[in-house]
Amino acid sequence: MEQDLILLGRVLSFVASPFSETGPEAAVQEHEAIALRGGRIVALGTRAALVKALPGAQLLDHGDKVILPGFVDAHVHYPQTAIIASWGKRLIDWLNTYTFPEEMRFGDAGYAAEIAARYLDLTTACGTTTVASYCTIHPESVEALFAAAQTRGQRVVAGKTCMDRNAPEGLRDTPQTAHDESAALIARWHGVDRLTYAITPRFSPTSTPEQLEALGALWAAHPSCLMQTHLSEQLDEIEWVRGLFPQARDYLDTYEGFGLLGEGAVFGHAIHLQPRERDRLRESGASLVHCPTSNTFIGSGLFDLHGLMAEGQRIGLATDTGGGSSFSMLRTMAAAYEVAQLRGTPLHAAQLLWLATQGSASALRLQDKVGNLAVDMEADLVVLDLASTPAIAQRVARADDLWEALFATVMMGDDRAISEVRIAGRKVV
Repeated sequence: MEQDLILLGRVLSFVASPFSETGPEAAVQEHEAIALRGGRIVALGTRAALVKALPGAQLLDHGDKVILPGFVDAHVHYPQTAIIASWGKRLIDWLNTYTFPEEMRFGDAGYAAEIAARYLDLTTACGTTTVASYCTIHPESVEALFAAAQTRGQRVVAGKTCMDRNAPEGLRDTPQTAHDESAALIARWHGVDRLTYAITPRFSPTSTPEQLEALGALWAAHPSCLMQTHLSEQLDEIEWVRGLFPQARDYLDTYEGFGLLGEGAVFGHAIHLQPRERDRLRESGASLVHCPTSNTFIGSGLFDLHGLMAEGQRIGLATDTGGGSSFSMLRTMAAAYEVAQLRGTPLHAAQLLWLATQGSASALRLQDKVGNLAVDMEADLVVLDLASTPAIAQRVARADDLWEALFATVMMGDDRAISEVRIAGRKVV
């Protein structure tokens, strides 16, 4: 029988959303210790109480380091790992120049497996324990990521990207093959171990109405799956959609009209939304994902986080690898802060950490499994060193409280700040 493990440190858990009226700091509870058993959290509290309750448990003391939920990255493209930080293109040109040529390679199962392993290695080293990824049109790309995640015991959401127009030869499927191949992948992987399938039309411009209709029917037949796609990332993209779907009321209607809106729908970017779209997204219970490094790197715009939160939208945070310029959720939190500053609405450190954990988990309908440290939750967690570099250490020496110290790591931290990562209780970093 596996020995109980008690981790000692500054253990932070969320008791409410830090965007609520109670204020950011009131949403967070600090503990001295957290106990793990069999890949789950069994207790939080004082050192004395947990040692008494779990005699014989192994103790691991992290001192003044901070123990947090593992980061949850709610929108990525793992096949773009090798082309991250490619220079100088807006969205459509960037897809044609970098993304599509790279994605052509993922029909090779060996190459897909190599990149899947590399991607999970890179992101785990940055403290990310759960991801939601687009794959390519090739079933091999989905198989590779799910197999790698299953071997690691990792919680992953993924799906075959579906495109039947406005993409190169070799990256197009059909309405029927998109439906049938996705259905076969759902039957093989969805709900197995810690894996969730997401039905994945890339975005409206690369799917015909017939394909969107087929995927809407597939989601109706498998409502426990998620549905992920892109929405209103750039203004010229929106104009393109208007020309392709002249009967649609707006961009969101190109999904809504085919049954691709509702609880479990996850829309990346969502920067340039119309009032009707905002209303329908909230009413339907869909999720939005803020991708700040991508939005600034590709020049898409500034996400209205505070306005959308005030409306009651469900919002997560993501790196958007490889349109995003970093694998790190710390860097992504820093970018979210900078975007919010440009909109005149600065974010507290607790709000940034919540977006990267509980917020993203909620966006993926996984809030009862990951994204927080609470009894019976899965034991995915990260330990942060708040003095990981000389520059950060000297700033922390002047901090007046924990939040000021944490903020320095959010803004300047990288993988050196990741002291330890556990996935299902098992140490992986």
